[in-house]
Amino acid sequence: MAPRPDEPTPAKPHPAAPRPATPQPSEPRVTRAGAAWTAVIAGLAVFILLVVFFIQNQDVVQVHFLGLVGPVPLGLALFIAAVAGGVLVAIAGAVRIFQLRAAARRARRTPPSAR
Repeated sequence: MAPRPDEPTPAKPHPAAPRPATPQPSEPRVTRAGAAWTAVIAGLAVFILLVVFFIQNQDVVQVHFLGLVGPVPLGLALFIAAVAGGVLVAIAGAVRIFQLRAAARRARRTPPSAR
């Protein structure tokens, strides 16, 4: 349908104007301070859970280890075992990281034609 001559023609949209150089606010940025606070809160939560664990496991048990025998609270014995397991896993991980770094260093030193 053609517009009538007595009606004003609608204005055509203008081409997109250039946007200002300032960035629009979007998601909040992650900062080191924010990450530190998150780590502190997570650590505090783990600490609270650990205190509850110790309070609930105060029974004394007899522990035998490498010829040593003695009474130890159950919570402490389990905590020591968990920490020792974590240390062993960390040592194994560190050894693997050193192996991978040495392999990468050798690969960088070897000329491409010798590969």
